[in-house]
Amino acid sequence: MSVRLTPSRQRGMVVVSAVAILVAALSGCGGDESRREYAIPEDLCGIAVDAGDLGPFLPDGEDVTVREKSGGGTKVCEVVVDDKLALRATQAWVEEGRTTAYFASSQSLEAPGQSAENERFRYSGNEAFGKTGGCVDEQNGQELYTAVQAQGSEHSDADAMRRLITAYTSRVEASASCRASATDW
Repeated sequence: MSVRLTPSRQRGMVVVSAVAILVAALSGCGGDESRREYAIPEDLCGIAVDAGDLGPFLPDGEDVTVREKSGGGTKVCEVVVDDKLALRATQAWVEEGRTTAYFASSQSLEAPGQSAENERFRYSGNEAFGKTGGCVDEQNGQELYTAVQAQGSEHSDADAMRRLITAYTSRVEASASCRASATDW
């Protein structure tokens, strides 16, 4: 059985089809938008970070809190979203002569499988570790290491995590942390 459509009926179906396609396209765009009601932090406890590097690792939510803990030669900066730990950035003084892999093994259950700059940085999709250049506490025989861990995030992107740890470590090197000593924390 065939149905014949008059020209006016054909135009009506074209308009209805176009509206349906437009509604589907607009509703598809809405699904990709972040439901983040808070501003992405511009620093991690005094160390500037790029929102574009940090943002993908932070979940949707209403409220963000950044809190710092320090002691025993370690500074930890926690980013908490809606009372749930989303990301942790660490600066830690470690015995001179150690490696980034050694530091990572003390901070994580899994060894990050990727590395950059001759093993100076070790990273995976949701965590990364770095060794600063030139941040040495000669009196205590220690070097400064960094870590960024986003276990509270569903986002996993090794390349983005490499960019984040590289930038974070560079900014730590330029900060007062690099000139401090392990006993200052």
